[in-house]
Amino acid sequence: MKKITFLLAFLTAGIMFAQKTMTPELLWQVKKVSPIGISDNGEVLFYKVTTPNMEENSFDSKFYAMKVTGGNFAEVTKEEVKVADKNLSADGKYLLMHKPVHVNDITGKDIYNDLPKSDAYVYTALDYRHWDKFNDGSFNHVFYKDVKTGAETDITPGQPYYTPQAPFGGDEDYVWDPKGENIYYVSKKVAGTEYAVSTNTDIYKYNLASKKTENITEENKGYDTNPAFSKDGALAWLQMKTPGYEADKNDIIVLKDGVKQNLTAQWDGTVANFIWANNNKDIYFTAPVNGTRQLFKVDHPGRSRKMPVVEQLSQGQFDVTGIVAENNGHLIVTRTDMNHATEIFSFDLKKKTFKQLTQVNTEFYGKMDLPSVEKRMVTTKDGKQMLVWVVLPPNFDKTKKYPTLLYAQGGPQSPLSQFYSFRWNFQLMASQGYIVVAPNRRGMPGHGVEWNEAISGDWGGGAMQDYLDAIDAIAKEPYVDNDRLGAVGASFGGYSVFWLAGNHDGRFKSFIAHDGVFDNRSMYGTTEELFFVNHDMGGAYWEKENEVAQKTYNEFNPINYVDKWDTPILIVQGGKDYRVPIEQGLQAFQAAQLQNIKSKLLYFPEENHWVLQPQNALVWQREFFSWLKETL
Repeated sequence: MKKITFLLAFLTAGIMFAQKTMTPELLWQVKKVSPIGISDNGEVLFYKVTTPNMEENSFDSKFYAMKVTGGNFAEVTKEEVKVADKNLSADGKYLLMHKPVHVNDITGKDIYNDLPKSDAYVYTALDYRHWDKFNDGSFNHVFYKDVKTGAETDITPGQPYYTPQAPFGGDEDYVWDPKGENIYYVSKKVAGTEYAVSTNTDIYKYNLASKKTENITEENKGYDTNPAFSKDGALAWLQMKTPGYEADKNDIIVLKDGVKQNLTAQWDGTVANFIWANNNKDIYFTAPVNGTRQLFKVDHPGRSRKMPVVEQLSQGQFDVTGIVAENNGHLIVTRTDMNHATEIFSFDLKKKTFKQLTQVNTEFYGKMDLPSVEKRMVTTKDGKQMLVWVVLPPNFDKTKKYPTLLYAQGGPQSPLSQFYSFRWNFQLMASQGYIVVAPNRRGMPGHGVEWNEAISGDWGGGAMQDYLDAIDAIAKEPYVDNDRLGAVGASFGGYSVFWLAGNHDGRFKSFIAHDGVFDNRSMYGTTEELFFVNHDMGGAYWEKENEVAQKTYNEFNPINYVDKWDTPILIVQGGKDYRVPIEQGLQAFQAAQLQNIKSKLLYFPEENHWVLQPQNALVWQREFFSWLKETL
C-alpha cells in the first residue's frame, strides 16, 4: 500500500511540475510591463503591469513601486505614483497638455446646422483619413494650463496642424526649456494634400511672454522630432534629412549657444530613441545593430574641434527597447528577447552588465520549455552576408524533420531584432512545432545605411531573392522537412507573401498574408501617407517616364503574377486599415477563390493595421495555427 501511495504521489508531482510549451491561450496570460519613471530622489522605480482580460475583451492595469536597485515591490495607487512631471514648468505655474480642437467644418452636421443627424464628410484635399480614423476637422493642439486658475492657452489657435503628430504622437512632441520661458513642439505645418506627401515636421519655439513662434529647424525638409533639453540648456532632437523618406538615417542633432551639431553623422547607423546623460555632455541612445537593439553613447564636443565619438555600450542576444533614466551610474532600461516579454533592467555603466529589476513574468516562463534561437549567416545570391534568425522548437531533436516557416518582416524598413510580439510571436510558432526562419533581408536597419536603403524602389528585387536565399540555405539542414515549407508575414511581409505566391517555383506549401499589399497600383490610390509610396515605390503609376515607378507597378507588382498562384493561402484583413486598405486583401481573396485555390479570408471589421482587441487576437492565433495544421 505504501508503494502504491508513493507511486501515486510521484506521478502527481510529475504532472504538477511538467513543463509546458507556449500556446495562444497562454500567450495572452503574459503580463505587459511599462516603466513610468523614478522618484525625484532617485530611489524608487514606478511601473505599470497590464494584464489581458479575455472575458471582458479588455486590459486591466496595476501600478507598482520598487527600489531602483531591485528587490521587493509593492502595489500602489495611480495617485501614489510620484515622478518628475516633464510637462510642469520650472516655476510650477503652468502645465503642458494637448487635446483635439475643432478647426475645419468637414462633417455634414457642421456644414449644415439644420442636419444634425448627417454622417456625411466633405473633403477638398487629401489627409481625409489617417491610420484608422477619418479626419473630422479636429486637430491635436498643445495648451499650457495655469495651475492656480485652470485657464488654458492654445499655442496654435485656429491652425489646421497636429501636435502631437498623428497618428501615434504623444507628449514627447512638446517640452519646456529649462527656465520655463519657452515651449518647444513638433508640428508639420502643411495641410491637406501637401500634408499627405510631406515628412517635413519641424521643431518650433513658442515664447510665453511675446506669444511669438520661431521655426528652429526650417532648413531641414525631412523629419525633426523628439526635442529634449539637457539640464544646462542644450537642445537635442532626432533628424532625418531626406524629404519624404520616413525610414531615413535618424541622427541626433544638438543646438547649444546658437550652434547646431550632428553627433551621429559619421556613424553608420540610425537612432531609435535617446536621453541626455546627467553630466550634460553625453547622450545615451538605443539603435538596431546586427539583428538586435543595443545601448550606445555619444559625446557632445560643443565648440571644441573634437569629433563626436559613438560607443556601443551593450551587446547580447536581446533588445534594449527603451531608456527610462540614468541613476547613480546605472541606466534603467527595458529589455526583451524572442522568448521573454518586456522587463525592466538596470545597466551598470562601468561594468557594462545588466541586472533584472522586475520579475513579472519570470515564474510564468520558468514553467515552460522554451525554443532555442540561433543566429546564422547566409550568403545571398549577390555575395552579401545576411543575418538570419532561426528559431527551433522546444526539446528540438535534430534527428527529426520539422515543418518550417519563412517569416517576412514588415516595414519594409523595420528591424527584425529580438522583439517580443503578441501576434507575430516566434516563441509561440516554434512551440507549436515549427522551425522559424527570420531573415534580416535588405531594407532592415542595423546593418549599415546602405543595406537599410537598398529596398526603396526595389521591392520585388533583392529583398525577395534574400528570402529565397535564406529558406534555401536553411532547408539544406536534415531536420527541415522540405515538403512542408510555408511563408508568413504582414504589411510589407504580406506583400512579400503575395509576391512569393507567384514566384516561388514550388518551394512553399502554404501562405499566410496579413494586411499585405497585393496590387501596388491600387495601394498608391488608396493609402493615406503618400510620402511613403512616393519614396518607396518611386512615384505615381501614371508617371510613364519614371523607370523606378513603372518597375514597381509592373515587374514588382504581385497582382501581375496571380495567374501563377497554385498554393493554399490564408488572407487576413483589417476593416479600419487605411495604411494598407481593405481592397488589398479582398482582391487577393477574390483572385484565389476564382482560380479554385484553397483559400480563406479572416476579416476584422473594427481592427486597423494591427489586431488590438484580446479576443480578436486569440481568433487570429487560432486561425493562424489551424490553417498551418490543415495545409502544412
